[in-house]
Amino acid sequence: MASVASNLAASIASKTKTKKKHFVAQKVKLFRASDPLLSVLMWGVNHSINELIHIPIPVMLMPDDFKANSKIKVDNHLFNKENMPSHFKFKEYCPLVFRNLRERFSIDDQEYQNSVTRSAPIPSDAQGRSGARFHTSCDKRYVIKIITSEDVAEMHNILKKYHQYIVECHGNTLLPQFLGMYRLTVDGDETYMIVTRNVFSHRLAVYKKYDLKGSTVSREATEKEKQPRPPAEEGAPAPPKSRMSQKLQTIRIATRFYCAIKHTKELPTYKDNDFINDGQKIWIDEESKKMFLERLKNDVEFLSQLKLMDYSLLVGIHDVERGEQEQPEEESEDNDAGEEEGAESDGGATGTPPDSPSNTLDSRKPLGPGEFDPTIDVYAIRSHDNAPKREVYFMGVIDILTPYDAKKKAAHAAKTVKHGAGAEISTVNPEQYSKRFYDFITTIMS
Repeated sequence: MASVASNLAASIASKTKTKKKHFVAQKVKLFRASDPLLSVLMWGVNHSINELIHIPIPVMLMPDDFKANSKIKVDNHLFNKENMPSHFKFKEYCPLVFRNLRERFSIDDQEYQNSVTRSAPIPSDAQGRSGARFHTSCDKRYVIKIITSEDVAEMHNILKKYHQYIVECHGNTLLPQFLGMYRLTVDGDETYMIVTRNVFSHRLAVYKKYDLKGSTVSREATEKEKQPRPPAEEGAPAPPKSRMSQKLQTIRIATRFYCAIKHTKELPTYKDNDFINDGQKIWIDEESKKMFLERLKNDVEFLSQLKLMDYSLLVGIHDVERGEQEQPEEESEDNDAGEEEGAESDGGATGTPPDSPSNTLDSRKPLGPGEFDPTIDVYAIRSHDNAPKREVYFMGVIDILTPYDAKKKAAHAAKTVKHGAGAEISTVNPEQYSKRFYDFITTIMS
């Protein structure tokens, strides 16, 4: 009898303990961003990486892995609705494939998780095709882009061949480094996001940027585009409900304001004709030039085989002398910001919850003016010794998910009628596009 009572007591204690633990786990799985959609992304990436840890790495990927997905539906009234929806769905496409791609791009899953979820992603001034919205991760190493369902379908169409190409070139490519693709469902609205490595540096400021297609028709920035724009915002914060929430809201607004000023200085995106008229050149040594053009040639031939076009070479230019003058102030600001983020930030939780990524940053040797870590800034090339200025160039191919379909063929016909058969219009067939694109890039190297 005593044994039965003892067992019953132990059972009740066990259930009570489990219930209490369950409550705590729900409470700490909070990721705060002023945009609830970003909170869902942070929560989802954190959940996804934690789940993948328990899945053995397969010897090789199977055909079904390129069609697979993982989904989770969350209903949690404990979430603070101002920052995190109580009901949402998170879907990750082809999780094993993207894990394998991250590995081939030498990106550790824990570092990826930390970058995307440690603090809220920062709104960027950049816009892609059809005005697509961008964010950068808090450490500026990754770009998070909102894409269309058509982009998701095209990504599925090319993913197997893209993965094979990355394997064959050992990750040495100027193409976008695709690291994860997700669908977020909040209030019945579906939002698709894709994460890539940032072409630009996480520490060296870009002072001028160009989007180059190798076309001359309507390929210059308009006067409106050249004007600096106010920093991007994520939306107005909700009114505070208490003295404590008012204090937290003040901290968040201050942090957002700091991030807007520090990270989203609005740079105009110049184009092909601007590059030519500016007399701009890419001053790199012969060995770097040979390696760069060889990679570019392989990449555009691959895109041509996939019948893709309308991509660009994104070029960012860092002026080393200017960066040297600004660096001491920026490093001081970075240190101050890091201390503030550790206490309370727009995307971090108070303290470090057990199921959240750690807040430790990489401890690497300090870098001097114009120096970069080639394992992180993989798109960077420094100017040669005889260049007119000491510069660092960041160059990568972007926007590769446009197929040469019936819509593009119709656009080609219409533009040919308008501008003439010999005009350098951007909408041409993939073979012609890749050749013209590559030929133009060879002319800007010096």
